[in-house]
Amino acid sequence: MLRKSTNSGRRSAVITGALLISGLVTGIFSVVPVIDGADYLVMASKNENQVLTGAFFQLLMVVAYVGIPILMYPIVSKHNKGLALGSVAFGIIAGVFIIIGVIILLLLLTVSNEFAQFGTLNVSYFQTLGGLLREGRDLVNHVATTLAFVLAMFLFNRIFYQTKLVPRWLSVSGLIGSTMSILASLLFMLSFIGLDAIYLMLNIPIAFQQLVLALWLIMKGFDPTEQDTISN
Repeated sequence: MLRKSTNSGRRSAVITGALLISGLVTGIFSVVPVIDGADYLVMASKNENQVLTGAFFQLLMVVAYVGIPILMYPIVSKHNKGLALGSVAFGIIAGVFIIIGVIILLLLLTVSNEFAQFGTLNVSYFQTLGGLLREGRDLVNHVATTLAFVLAMFLFNRIFYQTKLVPRWLSVSGLIGSTMSILASLLFMLSFIGLDAIYLMLNIPIAFQQLVLALWLIMKGFDPTEQDTISN
């Protein structure tokens, strides 16, 4: 029974690591430069494929953001069911916000297409509508989605720290990185910082920790001793 539990945990660890990496990769490819530029109303319609590609990869992020906590739940819930349930809830919330972000992105593309046809008739209308949509997208992507997923990761790393399923230096770096990322989102929400170098620097630690954690889970998995102890 213990061996079966260990094998199951090993398989879950590898899949979780793969999902963590896929989340980072899809996040990179979901960036849409034409939307972030000053002339987005003009350029989005001219670069429709770039916008649609970004929307596609952003939608793929749902698989990672929701899949990771659900996949991890059977393992971590044996030690702390409350934190495990919280991580699943935050993961699902993050997935919902990702979908909302995709919808807003597609609405921006629609506004850009309309602007290309009728923009000269009412420039201020399209600028106001586009500005609101873009501001909403930034808040959804960089505040709501980020906070939800990072909180899920924070809860995971707290369980990892308690159980030693992974080395404590790895879980501690995750707790620190998650805290810094939460701070970045809150500062951005309050307009103390923009999507600038400071925001990027505050988010680098958690991204790096997720990559290291992913590689660790794929190559080494969870500590079988601690996993079997929890199973008992």
